[in-house]
Amino acid sequence: MSQQAQSIDTRGKHRVLAELKRLEQETRFVEQEELEQLDKTESVSSACKELLGNVEAKPDPLLSETIGPVNPSWDRWFEGPQDSKGCRCWIF
Repeated sequence: MSQQAQSIDTRGKHRVLAELKRLEQETRFVEQEELEQLDKTESVSSACKELLGNVEAKPDPLLSETIGPVNPSWDRWFEGPQDSKGCRCWIF
């Protein structure tokens, strides 16, 4: 092998090693970012649990709160037929 071929091969190895080192550094940086985000996730998770507890404990202010049916005749629309003989509905 000539002197020129050996120097080209050495530069190629150097470039590959430099690229490999750069990728290793980038990998460590990304791992560090992921670990930091994971540390923050725990506090976010506890905040979500607290928020869910508060939301479930209070009634929705946009929905009216009724204890019993306001108009009992409306219940027939939501309950189903009282007897199966009275229902003449056919589903095709």
